[in-house]
Parts: sequence; C-alpha cells; structure tokens
Amino acid sequence: MKRNHFSVALVALVLVGSTTAHAQSPYLSKVYEFRPAPGQFVNYIPAYQEGDTSESMARKAERALAGSEGTLVSLGSYGGYIVFGFDHMVKNLPGKMDFRVLGNAFYSDSTPNPDDPREKGSSEPGIVMVSYDANGNGKPDDPWYELAGSEYASPATTHSYRITYYRPDENKTPTPDSNPLVSDTTYVRWTDNQGGQGYVARNVFHNQSYYPQWLDEDELTFEGTLLADNFLDLSGDASNYIQYVYPWGYADNHPNSDDRSCFNIDWAVDASGQRVHLPGAHFFKVYTAVNQYCGWLGETSTELSGASDLHLLDIDIDDRWAPDATALRPVRIVPTERTTYYDLSGKRIADSNVAPGIYIEHSPEGVRKVVIR
Repeated sequence: MKRNHFSVALVALVLVGSTTAHAQSPYLSKVYEFRPAPGQFVNYIPAYQEGDTSESMARKAERALAGSEGTLVSLGSYGGYIVFGFDHMVKNLPGKMDFRVLGNAFYSDSTPNPDDPREKGSSEPGIVMVSYDANGNGKPDDPWYELAGSEYASPATTHSYRITYYRPDENKTPTPDSNPLVSDTTYVRWTDNQGGQGYVARNVFHNQSYYPQWLDEDELTFEGTLLADNFLDLSGDASNYIQYVYPWGYADNHPNSDDRSCFNIDWAVDASGQRVHLPGAHFFKVYTAVNQYCGWLGETSTELSGASDLHLLDIDIDDRWAPDATALRPVRIVPTERTTYYDLSGKRIADSNVAPGIYIEHSPEGVRKVVIR
C-alpha cells in the first residue's frame, strides 16, 4: 500500500510539474474566425492563395497577430470581424483596464480649425466584444457582450444595424471617377436595413479582388452597432481627409501607446443594453464599426496588429473612462460554471462520479490544476 501511495503521489507531482512548466503568454495566441467585409486590403493582408479556406485564412491571421511582434490584419468595411483568444482567461479586475488591442491609428496636426480641441488623424474604430466560456468547451459559442465605448448611448449611434454586400462582377466595365486614383465607383454593392445603399469603390493602389475569395457566399451580411462617420474632407475636393478620434472604447482608434487603446471587461453590455459583470473573458471579437468611404483613401477598415493581457504584463491602468451607468441598464451578474473535473485522458467526469483518484480540476476562473481526491 505504501508503494501504491508513493506511486500515485509521484505521478501527481510529475503531472503538476508538467502543467505549471508552461507559463501563460500575455499575448494573443489563437484566431478562431476571420471574416472580413469587402475592402482594399482584403485578400492582401493576410494574402489569399487559391485553395485557401476559412480555416487556413484564420491560421494566416493567427500567424500575423500572435505573440509580441504582430503584423497587420485588415477587417475590411463595416462589420468585417475577427475572433481571437489567449491561452488563458483574461481576468476582470475591479476598476482596472484588462487588455489592450493593437492597431495602426495615429494622430495628425492637420485641421481646418486650429482651435478645434478634438483629437484627429487616422482613426478606423472597431467595436470590441467579449465572451466568457460558461460551458467550458473551449469554443467561442457562448453569448457575446459588446464593450460599451464612449458612443454607445449617443443618439448618432445605430444599434441593430445590418448590412449586406454582394459579390462583384470582376470583369464588369468600371465606372470612372473624377479623381483618377479611384478606378471604379460602383465596384462592390451594399444595402442596409436603414434604407441605405452604396458601393465599396476600387482604387488604383489595389487591383486584387476586394471580396473575400475563400468564401463561397455571393452575399455577406454583418450586423452590429454602427458608429457615426468620423471623417472630414479638409480639402473640399476629396483629396485630403482626416478622421476624428472617438474619446475611448474602440480598437484602432487611438495609437497603441495611448492608454485608450486598452479595455475594461466591466464595460460589457448585453443585446438589450443591460450591463453585465463577467469574471473574465476567454474570447474576443473586433469588427469595423463605421460604414464610410474617404475618396481615394478608400473605405474605412479597422486593422489589428495584436492584443495583450495587461495583468500578465504587470501593467496597472486605472479605468478612468467607465460608461455612464445612468445611460445603461443595471448590472446583471453572469453566473459562472461550477468546478468541473476531467480524468487524465481528458474525459469530463460527472459531479456524482468524482471518486477518489487523480483529476484535472477546472475552476470557474479558468485555473486548471492536477488534484488528488
């Protein structure tokens, strides 16, 4: 009996050592889905090759974004999105910013009015959503919650916006524009649920198809929250644009070095605008939040270059931008799953069958450890 007890303890010690030796990474490590809307950088960053599928394009996006030195991935026009995660749950710490999303936004001094206090430059805002893995299956199939940024309660914001893009005829005769840098003003047609319609125009800088070539659908529909246009034509002749920066709460909106490129999971709201409290987030979704066109510069498209867990990087940023509670509904606590157990083969054990033995314990907070019961 002593030998058996010793063997069990030794096995447990080895297993504990193997599970703790792999430190959690503070950086984005997984892309679950990449579904851009049509845009000038689609099929380009990352590059599409004939035969690519949704799965292979997600892997390309993952290679571009994972780790500490990410490169750009473009989400295309309004609604185009990416779903990603870390190798752990990002904790929701009270009153603190929890994670950062990297883009390529920058500020500019160009302005028609030097007394205008608004920040401006190149801002292509994307809405951020989070999900908690309540069912514990490691897949992003639980409810999503929007992080309510500065414009969430604005009367200029449209909720439940829906847009459909139609696959273009790549061989059609282009419709010219007065600006020679715009090669086809009627390239990718779109309609929305607000009675609007228009086109994603084509420019001379990008000649590849702007429609995701790995998708079989001839129509792509996206739905979410639409922010008001943020661009201004400084020239008056569509030759020089700036994009005003929204105060806080959006990806690719402020430069990466600014604290306002960070997010607090406690900004989460459900589809009815009710605030929710999550213990943390396992999955993250970012989508382009404006439907606007800036002449020869093309459509506004959110770009990502990575994401990081501020807590694992020991970056302490107080939340100074929490949404006005009076503009949102009361907080709803999202219940967490009870502690679950798996045998050493990875099979989940029903609560009633947890007999004495060695198990992998999975807590509601996302902590996994080997235990002897």
